[in-house]
Amino acid sequence: MQIWYTDEKAMSRKNSGTKSIYERFLWFDQQVRAKRCPNATKLAAEFEISLKTAQRDIEFMRDRLNCPLFYDKTLKGYSYEDETFSLPSIYISSEELTALLITRKMLQGISAEYIGGELSLLIEKITSILKRHVTEEASIDDAVSIQLIGYAKPSEGIFKSVLEACLKKKGLSFDYYSPAKDEKTTRTIDPYHLFNYMGTWHLIGYCHLRQGLRDFNLSRITDAGILDETFSIRRSFNLREYFDSAFGLYKGGNREEVTLRFTPEKSKWIRDQIWHRDQEKKWLPDGSLELTFPVTNFAEIAMEVLKHGSGVEVVEPEGLRTLIRAEAEKVTRLYQEESSFSGKRMQQAR
Repeated sequence: MQIWYTDEKAMSRKNSGTKSIYERFLWFDQQVRAKRCPNATKLAAEFEISLKTAQRDIEFMRDRLNCPLFYDKTLKGYSYEDETFSLPSIYISSEELTALLITRKMLQGISAEYIGGELSLLIEKITSILKRHVTEEASIDDAVSIQLIGYAKPSEGIFKSVLEACLKKKGLSFDYYSPAKDEKTTRTIDPYHLFNYMGTWHLIGYCHLRQGLRDFNLSRITDAGILDETFSIRRSFNLREYFDSAFGLYKGGNREEVTLRFTPEKSKWIRDQIWHRDQEKKWLPDGSLELTFPVTNFAEIAMEVLKHGSGVEVVEPEGLRTLIRAEAEKVTRLYQEESSFSGKRMQQAR
């Protein structure tokens, strides 16, 4: 399948006096194949366009679509040097080309290393399309990049098993390691949805051991096996509502509103950030910004708050304020010279 590309937005518009540029390309190609030696004058007359527009169309076909056109001065028209040439037949807009470029980068960044040859082949196909529309092959990789840090990668076998179970609606069994409890348990789940969060793959599913919906980090799964039994997603589960329910990765539990107050200086940096779809912003007279949104678990939001240091204060709820205060005290003790590991090393060096 071949694809051609143009920036001309008139491609999709038709009116009484104008046909699309794509139709002009097709008409010109048919005339050449019929050995009628079309030229810019004939193209302009057929589609009621200016001679300059017709000339640009022919140049686009020759230079961008790689049509092997040559002008026969004797016949005063164009022919193909290679009659086996096939005109690309599918239109792709500049926006779609951009989407392909970004998709290719995302696949390389979060998937290609462990999904295997099938996805690598898909990336090669996308690359072959992009090559037709750039001046240099290297510019494909120079134009866009996606950088991820702190993410975990599952094995290829685990990913394929989980994906297959999700697609076929079959049960899944595996051993799962919980760093919070430092233990490994055997789980049987109904796998609902596979998603990537900040570079790390996660699985949402109904856990029969815990009798409820759970989120599983694929990098902590081992010995996965697809079961013969099929399942139906429970009516109480709605994917969109699940993701929109609260901030971050942690869902379920009691929903609470969190309000963070950023200093005037820090507000300049986060003013355009979206922390949750239903967030509310409130600007204070001194330039501070208050951001309010729902959470169901303090673990992830606490990490985000601590990341901003003294640039943000938890206004409410009190439980989160207490958690941040306790963690800040631990950090302070850690960096006290007399008690810290580095401080002891400095004393020993003296």
